[in-house]
Amino acid sequence: MLKSNRFLLKILLLLILIIFTGCSSTRINEREKKERTAKITTFYRSWKGTKYRLGGTTKSGVDCSALMQHLYGEKFTKRLPRTTKDMAREGSKVKKRSQWEVGDLVFFKIGWKRTHHVGVYLGDNRFLHASTSKGVIVSEIDEYWSKHLWQVRRVL
Repeated sequence: MLKSNRFLLKILLLLILIIFTGCSSTRINEREKKERTAKITTFYRSWKGTKYRLGGTTKSGVDCSALMQHLYGEKFTKRLPRTTKDMAREGSKVKKRSQWEVGDLVFFKIGWKRTHHVGVYLGDNRFLHASTSKGVIVSEIDEYWSKHLWQVRRVL
């Protein structure tokens, strides 16, 4: 009887630990933030100005989801699905803006068709993405983007 109580207590403690660890919103440390920023910046330099092309996956023309696939695959060895809609199911949702971290995926719904768009958060209210009008750029999450914000997901 005593052994079974100890076993149950160990299981209970393990479950509590799992619950609290899974629910924590731990922040990345400064070193990790700098490393992520450096990786994304290096990636951006090599893709900056690449024209937008729906369905494009190369430097001759790329869409937003393919850009994110390249970034996460090349710099973070993280494989992402091909479409923005499928990417929006990856990782975990970050609900509070104050908890966004460098490397989080930012998703938007734009236009009357509510087209999905994705970029990567850089910190300081900026994100990297493939703009339909300007190609691969860094934009500020201004009034326009905030109005169309759908969700933010942590995949790293």
